[in-house]
Amino acid sequence: MPLRDGGGMTPLFQTGNAVRVRKGSPPGHIRTPFYVRGCKGVIERVAGEYRNPEELAFGRFDTPVVPLYRVRFQQQEVWPDYQGNPQDSLDVEIFEFWLEPANPEKT
Repeated sequence: MPLRDGGGMTPLFQTGNAVRVRKGSPPGHIRTPFYVRGCKGVIERVAGEYRNPEELAFGRFDTPVVPLYRVRFQQQEVWPDYQGNPQDSLDVEIFEFWLEPANPEKT
């Protein structure tokens, strides 16, 4: 359950925005799957605001809440050799600090 649902900080992204997942492999607990890093997707919804699990894993409970998004990826964006229906997609929940505009001039 989100700590706040639309009542806290203003999310950087909105439903329909094109985003790219940042690349990187920081040490420690990482919630963002490796297979979507560097991939482009679209914000399917703003899921609310939660404490950062990457900080909570280290006992840092006083961190601010951050927006969490459900991002939709086309399967072929994630898996280039995917042979299924071109309309097939994958939804992943990703925190805002892992996302950047896919087309910076359009966001």
